[in-house]
Amino acid sequence: MFDSLKNLNLGDLMKRAREMQDQMQRAQEELAKKQITADAGAGMVQATVNGKLELVKLKIDKSKIDTSDTDLLEDVIVAAVAAAQSKAAGEMHEQMQKMAGDMGLPPGMLPGS
Repeated sequence: MFDSLKNLNLGDLMKRAREMQDQMQRAQEELAKKQITADAGAGMVQATVNGKLELVKLKIDKSKIDTSDTDLLEDVIVAAVAAAQSKAAGEMHEQMQKMAGDMGLPPGMLPGS
């Protein structure tokens, strides 16, 4: 049962752990730079978030809104931001799963995977 542990080299294990940590850090930095856009209200509002799920841009198509219906506009803005954040979170999850697989780790071993 513990035969595989007999040849375990702690130095190699620590080196591998540092390499994995560095890879994760680089991947998170790259993901943070990505921008993901989604829309709501048939294109009435477009929201763009970064890989940290922060809103970085909001575009409102003035030709598609009724300026007297601010409640609808507010709802569509919230929906567009939520859609962009959900899309970005999905892309980050996929990237983390791919990275875990590339490292030979089982799914779910990395945060966000």
